[in-house]
Amino acid sequence: MTATAQQTSTAHRPALRFLTAGSVDDGKSTLIGRLLYDSRAILADQLDTLQARAATGAAAARAAGGPDFDLSLLTDGLEAEREQGITIDVAYRYFATPARKFIIADAPGHEQYTRNMVTAAAGSDAAVVLVDITKLDLSARPVVLLPQTRRHTLLAQLLRVPSIVFAVNKLDAMADPGPAFAAVSEALAAFAAEAGLSVAGTVPVSALRGDNVTQPLDVDWYRGPSLLQLLEQLPTTSELDSGDFSLPVQYVARQGSGTGEQPRVLWGRINQGALRVGDRLQVFPSGERAVVAALRRAGSAVSEASAGQSAGVVLDRQLDVSRGDWLATPDTLQSVRRFTATLAWLDTEAAVPGRKYLLRHGNRWVQARLLRIVDRLDIHSLQPQAAEQLAVNEIGRVEFELQQPLPLAPYASNRVGGALIVVDAASHRTSGALLVLRPEAR
Repeated sequence: MTATAQQTSTAHRPALRFLTAGSVDDGKSTLIGRLLYDSRAILADQLDTLQARAATGAAAARAAGGPDFDLSLLTDGLEAEREQGITIDVAYRYFATPARKFIIADAPGHEQYTRNMVTAAAGSDAAVVLVDITKLDLSARPVVLLPQTRRHTLLAQLLRVPSIVFAVNKLDAMADPGPAFAAVSEALAAFAAEAGLSVAGTVPVSALRGDNVTQPLDVDWYRGPSLLQLLEQLPTTSELDSGDFSLPVQYVARQGSGTGEQPRVLWGRINQGALRVGDRLQVFPSGERAVVAALRRAGSAVSEASAGQSAGVVLDRQLDVSRGDWLATPDTLQSVRRFTATLAWLDTEAAVPGRKYLLRHGNRWVQARLLRIVDRLDIHSLQPQAAEQLAVNEIGRVEFELQQPLPLAPYASNRVGGALIVVDAASHRTSGALLVLRPEAR
């Protein structure tokens, strides 16, 4: 395949959205900087500014095999981040290779900012969890992983990030990297088996020196792909154009102008599946059924539309449909008032049973009450524990009761229909993220 043909095929391939996560100083920002630098995704004026800022450290950087500046400066953009040496906000970066395009989310590693990591994970196709090999006791067998490694991996699993990759960083600091990587890989494999994780790969890297980041290692103890080669092969599943159709209605408009009866157009972004003229669908939560009479995209009539596209739907009969309702394949959603879900709590004020909250589902707000906390997840033992409340950054199973019915689906099968945001009704703070496990028809 010629370079031109390869670039043409890449233009039609969905971009891979992935997040990087790990403990403080694991090298997340340096790794992203290395990917941007090696893929030539840095503008010339950015390079000039960074080189001028880091002139005093140029000799040390060259000695380590890197460019003449600190690669982490490419992502640690906030002044507070540079001063404290930690990532605070989620920084998004973009780059492309001849094989595909990428969108990176640099998630904070400090436990205080776990809420930002949840935000980044919710829309990602993959998670790259960094493991700093210099922070581990390699004399112990098995090697004990850091709590943050377990926390971030479990969060990615709970948020149903499809692909999880472990990147064992700072191999350049090891006198004998082969056995060290093997020991850490064994510990990661045991953790994955214990947690029921499906891991896409475990790769050794040196973000500072660039080993196995974009180019594969030439060593006898590792014959796998580089990190970039692995990312280029991972699937994207954020938008499913197969399976059941669903669309949260965002806007209702009148078609055409003038007097007389005018059909209404129900606008929204298709969450998953595809829709064609003539298909039968159901409106939720009312349960009314209709047939698709016409479809609109960007002001033009079309015969079909698929996941990821914004579309206007005209029904064959007039129904009471408003913003916040859902259009879906018949009998695929359940309009319920109670549900069980995984709750990632992000507020400094604990989640307490009996308290009322505001929930956002798709484009609709409803009032709800936290009925009970079923259990809390212990990230060390991976076992559920009894709990009377959930503190900040804790994760647990909960039951909610809604003031009005919502069409919910398990998050495992529908990442939009099964996700809700919890907001404190008094302070209006975003307090948590809910991932539906089981809608309960009562």
